[in-house]
Amino acid sequence: MGRGAAALLVLAVAGGCTVRSDGDGDGKRHLPVRIEVPKRSTPPAEDDRKPSATPPTGSAAPAVLWSRGDSGRDVRELQARLRQVAWLYDGPTGSYDDLTERAVEGFQGKRGLPRTGKTDAVTWQRLLRMTHEPGKWELYLMGGQPADAPDARCLTGRVLCISKTSRTLRWMIDGRTMRTVSVRFGSVGTPTREGVFSIYWKSRHHVSTLYDSPMPYAMFFSGGQAVHYSADFAANGYAGASHGCVNVRDEAAIADLFGQVRNGDKVVVHW
Repeated sequence: MGRGAAALLVLAVAGGCTVRSDGDGDGKRHLPVRIEVPKRSTPPAEDDRKPSATPPTGSAAPAVLWSRGDSGRDVRELQARLRQVAWLYDGPTGSYDDLTERAVEGFQGKRGLPRTGKTDAVTWQRLLRMTHEPGKWELYLMGGQPADAPDARCLTGRVLCISKTSRTLRWMIDGRTMRTVSVRFGSVGTPTREGVFSIYWKSRHHVSTLYDSPMPYAMFFSGGQAVHYSADFAANGYAGASHGCVNVRDEAAIADLFGQVRNGDKVVVHW
């Protein structure tokens, strides 16, 4: 990189439930890793403060931090910050794909930086100044977050073990995790109940009579609350919420679970 300093490195059955647009989050934040910028003995030159589209003759190009094909938590943060400035609309995936590359290229071009589509040190610093540190559910807007440890009540028998902390559902048999999927819950006004329940009714093509909303692959465990597929969760991620049900966004996964789960199987909803 040029004289401009070091790079920053790097959420009653008839009634049923449906989705709504008021989301919630846990507010937890994950701080990005940074390297301290060394102090300068002289004030920065004008070229240092305003990077040009073409580096001055004899100076090195800014170091590339991430580019297409890279993946990980740092790429997820990059994508979340690009969403904040409306250059990326899909939720962060953690994979530097073609959409991310085009978003970076557009961001660079708008600010007079070389349109490489690669996130170099200068591009990253400019993006940091224009955005705030993303919270956990900004980073995992579309799911993909790691599951936390299963509750002790989930370690025996056939269990849908549902964590509100990591927003994940584990399908477990005798202590073994057979499948893990991302889930979301009800809002503050219509919370998903916590505790130990059991599946008492399955309805493949269920439609809520209260909200006139589809609830495919519904597995009811507490009154009108069920585990079911949600097209809204699939489209909008954690930007929304249910009216109390446990939403699954992966239709293939919930279809497979629906075929395996039996009436009487345990459901544990915990923090």
